[in-house]
Amino acid sequence: MQENKNMMDKYPSFQDQLDIAEIKEDVVVLKDGSLRAVLAVSSVNFDLKSDQEQEGLIFAYQRFLNAFDFPFQIVISSKKFDVDPYLGMLKKKGRSETNELLRRQINDYVGFVENLVGMANIMTKLFYIVIPFYVMENKKKGILSKISSTINPQKNIYQKREDFETYKNQLFQRVDQVMETLAGTGIRMIPLDTEELVELYYNSYNPSEFEYVKIRELNKMELEKK
Repeated sequence: MQENKNMMDKYPSFQDQLDIAEIKEDVVVLKDGSLRAVLAVSSVNFDLKSDQEQEGLIFAYQRFLNAFDFPFQIVISSKKFDVDPYLGMLKKKGRSETNELLRRQINDYVGFVENLVGMANIMTKLFYIVIPFYVMENKKKGILSKISSTINPQKNIYQKREDFETYKNQLFQRVDQVMETLAGTGIRMIPLDTEELVELYYNSYNPSEFEYVKIRELNKMELEKK
């Protein structure tokens, strides 16, 4: 038991290696004090556009890349497409189908899909834009500031909460700016809320247990590209 404890003390936990301090109020708070918001973004089938539409998309994307004075990340998440729920629905429908011809066609289609998935890995992709906000903190606090924080800790806590709201508002001003700039491309976007952010980051660090983030209005956005 003592040996196990010494091993735990020697090697930091996986959580200690993460840059994330907490996720709250639709914001990812990193250990350095900076904030992150994440946009789930739909895709566009560029090849199906006309030459004029393609030129418009290229120009709009170029304007998007040059529009901001802050960095951001474009993240693509790929995973093997899980067809089990879809096949389960078809099998259930086949069992309840009274028309013999339709039931046979459904079963044949289920078999075709199962064979197709067995021969090749069908991948699906989700797209995200990660928008940061870096807090410029003065680490060298004055003596009076430290004394004030010690004497009145409740005021210090309130100040931190007030600062978070200020920084959060500035972060989501950037989010609105990104969404407004991309609106002309036909791409649809949804900021992830707290629950969706937790699922997204958990799935990222646990790929073997990966399931899709339950994004609001996902079926309307058609975010997945297969």
